[in-house]
Amino acid sequence: MDFRKGHEGLAALVQSHFQKKPSDGAVYVFRAKRADRLKMIWWDGTGLVMAYKRLEQNAFKWPAIRDGVLRLDPAQFEALFAGMDWRRVTALETRPPAAAEWLGVRFGQAHKPIF
Repeated sequence: MDFRKGHEGLAALVQSHFQKKPSDGAVYVFRAKRADRLKMIWWDGTGLVMAYKRLEQNAFKWPAIRDGVLRLDPAQFEALFAGMDWRRVTALETRPPAAAEWLGVRFGQAHKPIF
């Protein structure tokens, strides 16, 4: 990729190369050959946004890419953007609570107010 591209050039690349719409809610991240710079574009609902980041020392720990596409969860993306080794970051498994309790009163059951 020519790292000189701006908003429109990157949006055109997303459409032509990946057959995606830049307004689909995804963040598209592009890196320079030396992996020390990133450009990102995304649609915020009102317009196309572009962000640029250059690491002063070292390079971004860039994952292996298959078919030109890489998917990261939000925690991994934040680690990559911070210049950390994103491979060491795993999101915690989340699940809804079995029951919501407050002051020992189980919600959904008949109870007297505590006053």
